[in-house]
Amino acid sequence: MSDSSTMRPSIPVFVAFLLILAPLGSLVAIGQTPAPQAITRPPIVGVAHIGLRTDDMVAARKFYTGLLGFQEPFSLNKPDGNLMLTYFKINDHQYIEVFPELKDPNQDRLSHISFETTDAEELRAYLASKGVKVPAKLPSRLDGNLGFDVTDPEGHDVEFMQYIPGSLHEKQFGKYLPDSRISQHMIHVGFTVQDREAEDHFYRDILGFKQFWHGGMTDNKTDWVDMRVPEGTDWLEYMLNVHDPTPRTLGVMHHMALGTPNVDTSYKELLKRGLKGSEPPKIGRDGKWQLNLYDPNLTRVELMEPKPVQKPCCSPMEQ
Repeated sequence: MSDSSTMRPSIPVFVAFLLILAPLGSLVAIGQTPAPQAITRPPIVGVAHIGLRTDDMVAARKFYTGLLGFQEPFSLNKPDGNLMLTYFKINDHQYIEVFPELKDPNQDRLSHISFETTDAEELRAYLASKGVKVPAKLPSRLDGNLGFDVTDPEGHDVEFMQYIPGSLHEKQFGKYLPDSRISQHMIHVGFTVQDREAEDHFYRDILGFKQFWHGGMTDNKTDWVDMRVPEGTDWLEYMLNVHDPTPRTLGVMHHMALGTPNVDTSYKELLKRGLKGSEPPKIGRDGKWQLNLYDPNLTRVELMEPKPVQKPCCSPMEQ
């Protein structure tokens, strides 16, 4: 009988032989554990909608349809048949949602803001990997789209949604887009921020929003910070230095901005439609023409031209 050590390679030689023959992925079989792959953030492409509360749906319709010219393509009802919310369409991907749930004159008119993503499930998983509290799975939605809500560090309800074929929204693509619309694009939404550092960590560090301008009532003070979505042109505006606001002040701060190529032309059209009591257009601190309107429940609707006509205050405005 021959010595077995002369019949087979030694253990080190055998392992080396396997390493030569085995593909890289098979290293797990001999005790190697691959590092977990990081979940990537899917694109966030723009503002999808703003959700507002009202105590007078008739007045809200008169403002958003009669004055601003947006049509109401669909609505959703509660199980008891009462209205849950209705939609005013700006374009195929942007809406104003209005909820008849304002019960107290001191209640915040802002329900939530919403951003569009190309992959809601991947974004949910990505945020979970960053320690953000998210639903365990995507909840079912009455509108047929995919989406979920989170609470940002300031307590604001922030929704991310993905449009899905067959949803209420997708079925109306190309429809309910009359020439009467005072604007064809919601360019930003804004809300109050007390802790800018915490908000920056959420919107900038985790979600990838990018600051492109900041300004204030004076040149040496920052009252507003504009944070652009990572894969689009729309932005979120921090409204800083707001303390114990009245409902009127909160309505000014919790606002939306609608883009228009010419504010003066829009203003003259609104006057023809019956606008009363509004201040005339003015150039804001960002150097852009703007016109402030207010819906029946005091929420500010800002009409704004896309480009400055004079140098913005306080900081350069990145393109």
